Amino acid sequence: MTSNEVLSMYENVAGLTNQMVQAARASDWESLGRLENQTAAVASNVTAGVIVPPQAGAERQRKIELLKQILANDRAIRDVTEPWLNQVPGVRQ
Repeated sequence: MTSNEVLSMYENVAGLTNQMVQAARASDWESLGRLENQTAAVASNVTAGVIVPPQAGAERQRKIELLKQILANDRAIRDVTEPWLNQVPGVRQ
């Protein structure tokens, strides 16, 4: 996997998680689930034995920014979904 491919993957995940935030805020659970599956498919490249080269300089900084965005999106999604899940009988956090 090249550095450009790595950044492209993270940009894709960041975009998908941003869409997930919007779906969660709109209580569009069907879209949220679909986007979650798409995100998992893209992210599976990292866990499927694909070698991700180390990055430096501007590429490394961009990757860090994307990871921060992805984590912020994850927090925003959980802020919406966790209270809802706590109301569903039989679901425990």
